[in-house]
Amino acid sequence: MTGVLARYEGLVAAGELQPDPEQRNAAERLDQLQRSLETPRQSGLLGRLFGARPSSPRGLYLWGGVGRGKSMLMDLFHECLAIPEKRRVHFHAFMIEVHARLREARKSESGDPIPPVAATLAQGLRVLAFDEMVVNNSADAMIMSRLFTALIDGHGVTVVTTSNRAPFELYKDGLNREHFLPFIALIERELDVMALNGPVDYRLERLGGMATWHVPLGDAATAQVREAFFRLTDYPPEDSAHVPTAELDVGGGRMLHVPKSLKGVAVFSFRKLCAEARGAADYLAIAQTYHTVILVGIPRMGPENRNEAARFVTLIDALYEHKVKLLATAAAAPEQLYENGDGRFEFDRTISRLMEMQSEDYLAAGHGEE
Repeated sequence: MTGVLARYEGLVAAGELQPDPEQRNAAERLDQLQRSLETPRQSGLLGRLFGARPSSPRGLYLWGGVGRGKSMLMDLFHECLAIPEKRRVHFHAFMIEVHARLREARKSESGDPIPPVAATLAQGLRVLAFDEMVVNNSADAMIMSRLFTALIDGHGVTVVTTSNRAPFELYKDGLNREHFLPFIALIERELDVMALNGPVDYRLERLGGMATWHVPLGDAATAQVREAFFRLTDYPPEDSAHVPTAELDVGGGRMLHVPKSLKGVAVFSFRKLCAEARGAADYLAIAQTYHTVILVGIPRMGPENRNEAARFVTLIDALYEHKVKLLATAAAAPEQLYENGDGRFEFDRTISRLMEMQSEDYLAAGHGEE
């Protein structure tokens, strides 16, 4: 199998990627990790006699802004790694699975559920690769330190992850963050932390100057945001029927179905987000989880749609405050969406924000930046 670095340099030579020193350094580190993982593990005579686990190579925490090539490098690493004991999963989906397993373990066992769950997750696994590590709720924060200590120290699993945030910024200002600090210490102790945080946003570059607000509603507008989705995620358009979905935890035991969810990009309908009874917590969860939202089917609204308009205002506030990129199909330009009705005065702020969200400066800002 080809090494990660050779694959990366081949893409640069072919003109498919631009030369980027930080990307190359990350590719070189992933190449070293690939070779270490492909070397059979040796536990030694004493280890075999006393049941010690074989040593495992240090993992990698690769962080940086949107569009810096983190997912592309993870793609190369997972594709090149020639061992069967590997798993790649979006971090949010992994934590949903963990909570489900913990609930089942609590039903069948009276003791601490984390060790058996960690053992089940580690079974037949040498490397666990995550996309987009992010921590949005106290439930995840409370269990992550103990779970990953068990996976890494107890079962020898090598963890490789990408994130938009440096380790010390994870779950920043979160509830009961003191319980999360041991996890940050674990990352810094067990994983090599590499920044991929230069000024070039290759993901936005892939949009090639495409507009982000598409009117009127119809096939042409839909085709534009569809193309944008595939450019942003590198997902093959010919396999569009199998784009992953997700279930987003929006708090209070409620889950929000995300019809298309891949590499930090989510697709929603206006009807789903604004015509149904939703609140600020729902929109905050979306804004914290996704760096780009594609919202389709935004209609013109009038007095009879004041509830939908109010929810739309709250949604845009959440996206704007977290610097989420917004691509949309709409029946009209922002200033024509809600011309009459309760809350029309407040809607002026939304119009202003929608206009700013189309600007180069806004699109160049990193997800979550103040």
